[in-house]
Amino acid sequence: MIKCYRRLLQRVSTSLSPLSQTTHARVVHSNPIFRHHPPTRPFASSARSLISVSQYSPWSRNFRGSLNTRVTLQSLVFAGILFAVTEYLVKEDSKEKSTSASEYASPKALETAIQELRSFFPDQNSVVTDENSLKTYGSSEQSYHPTSPHAVIVRPKTTEDVVKVVNTARKYRVPIVPYSGATSLEGHFSGYPSGSICLDMSGMDKIISIRVNDSDLTCQAGARWEDINNALKEKGIPLFFPLDPGPGATIGGMVGTGCSGTNAVRYGTARAEWFLNLVVVLPSGQVVKTRRRARKSAAGFDTTKLFIGAEGTLGIVTEATLRLTPVIPTKVAMAQFPDVQQAANAVQEILNSPQGIHIQCVELLDDHMMDAINNAGLVDTPYPVQDTLFFKIQGDQTSIKATSEVIQSIVKRHGSMRFKFAATDQEAEDLWQNRKYALMSSLAANPGLHCWTTDVCVPVSRLPELLYATKKDLMESKLQSTIVGHVGDGNFHALILFDREHELDVASGAVHRLVHRAIALDGTCTGEHGVGLGKKEYLEEELGANTVELMKTVKKAIDPLNIMNPGKLYPDKDE
Repeated sequence: MIKCYRRLLQRVSTSLSPLSQTTHARVVHSNPIFRHHPPTRPFASSARSLISVSQYSPWSRNFRGSLNTRVTLQSLVFAGILFAVTEYLVKEDSKEKSTSASEYASPKALETAIQELRSFFPDQNSVVTDENSLKTYGSSEQSYHPTSPHAVIVRPKTTEDVVKVVNTARKYRVPIVPYSGATSLEGHFSGYPSGSICLDMSGMDKIISIRVNDSDLTCQAGARWEDINNALKEKGIPLFFPLDPGPGATIGGMVGTGCSGTNAVRYGTARAEWFLNLVVVLPSGQVVKTRRRARKSAAGFDTTKLFIGAEGTLGIVTEATLRLTPVIPTKVAMAQFPDVQQAANAVQEILNSPQGIHIQCVELLDDHMMDAINNAGLVDTPYPVQDTLFFKIQGDQTSIKATSEVIQSIVKRHGSMRFKFAATDQEAEDLWQNRKYALMSSLAANPGLHCWTTDVCVPVSRLPELLYATKKDLMESKLQSTIVGHVGDGNFHALILFDREHELDVASGAVHRLVHRAIALDGTCTGEHGVGLGKKEYLEEELGANTVELMKTVKKAIDPLNIMNPGKLYPDKDE
């Protein structure tokens, strides 16, 4: 740009320079006008003025100053141009950064939007602006990311209700944040600073239809996975939905975060074929159904998966058709080890054995976690405080017996000192339930402390290395912690306990090091919790700039006004 500007200045200064004697003579003698009508005095006077002016131009041949002076003046001009261009670019960048906030509804427009919502939903419990509720719905006690209260909470009951809310939000440019089970740990349902609509989907919790012969069911997005499985059990239907994240998680949230759970080693995650189709309200207000109910389809894009892991940034899921699977008899066993490395090594060998297919779950609880379960008072009989693997083995009696013999043989070779089956079905259920409530156990055993839950995942062969490095780092940081892991998938949670007033920065540093360590091992910052606010800073390092840009391109195409859960998932420009 500067070179172009310099050429322009040179042309200008050349045009201002007086004609040379030779050029002047050539013009005069070649032009009949000048031959018969010599230049007048005004022309001569003008030429003298130009000569007088040009002697001050550092680009003119008539410049009076020295070469150093000429170079200095030219440099100053170029510096001025460069400074002006830089100032312009900085202002444009600042303008772009502030665009997202300034383009959303003004306080007056926001109030108008709320009044419009009240006209659509006259029931006082359907549109809520109570200050305490707005704050509660916009934050989480177990999240350490920026929070803002919402401007209003709306509780729809049908897909048509959601369409009305989305149309109002688009009309007045108000951000929409979906909310249901409130089990997220990454700030997914935090409010937007300019004021947002919290779309509370928890009331849309109905099971619409169950088709036993097709092994599927359709439900609303606010239904909880536990309630679905309990309903199937109560009806005597020998099927279940195998995705089992934290207690209280709803189908909509499970879709949004791309969840999994303890059953993932056998049944996979939300990104498998467990969601046959979705009904989604787009930012435009259009309603789409992503596909039919057939078990497989090669018709076009897999638009169902477009919304899995999108965290409510592309649309609002209102219904889902779930694929079910047969309930298979299981038995629970535990094996204990001198350290987590030996336990993790044993898992790899077990899963790669011919009997590995009968392992439904394999979970790691480190010695600190076992101690926390004992101290929390949630078990009748305390467990030995050692690094422990819990297995859920599935199949008929013959398969379970053969698999348990293989497990016993392998864990013994890896230093296991104790292998035990749950004596009764109730003991097995209690034992597994204690695993599911690991977070509550950790907090109950350490009153007054807060807990930061991590969620890294690496290739299974790299898990022992990561576990060892993590335990060592947390010990050197003098932070209390417990570890639970879906070790069959290479996924584990370090539950870091800390005093929020004095140790928050130390805990944050340990979390960052853990994530970078996992990504360096060809892993991910999140195995199942999702990105939200908490992990978007790592996305470019993990996925690459081009992949992130592709995600943003899809987002802009579907949600050009950026009203769907803004600020989540996609990295900010300065991250």
